[in-house]
Amino acid sequence: MIKYNLKCKNCSNNFDSWFSSSKEFEKLKKNKYLNCPNCNSLSVDKSLMAPSLFNTKKNNKSLESFKTNEIKKKIKEYQKFIKHNFEYVGENFTYEARSIHYGGKKRKKGIYGKAKNEEIKELNEEGIETESIPWVYDKEN
Repeated sequence: MIKYNLKCKNCSNNFDSWFSSSKEFEKLKKNKYLNCPNCNSLSVDKSLMAPSLFNTKKNNKSLESFKTNEIKKKIKEYQKFIKHNFEYVGENFTYEARSIHYGGKKRKKGIYGKAKNEEIKELNEEGIETESIPWVYDKEN
């Protein structure tokens, strides 16, 4: 794969695009399949590009960091939804879940709280649907 920086002669729009090879770029241009995403003009040429020289280990670490941050961001979105739509019962989660299931205890909202893995497994074996999700705590100083 090769990435080219392209420029439209018609509207001067700069954009990037990936090609399987330089021959593929030429073939697409010749057959008029290459057009500007801004004005749809077929007058598109490669512009000058500097090769991307990078340290693979450093890029892998930054990619891992990016993925980790994206996962944390998504978990925080779920947490916000849960906090808004469910009632926090803390360490009493197992007791409250059984009270709702067996005692018919009614609540306006669903519940969330803390439980050990063994407790969650026991609840599920009893037919009480529960899920365990990771929880991210903000480290604010």
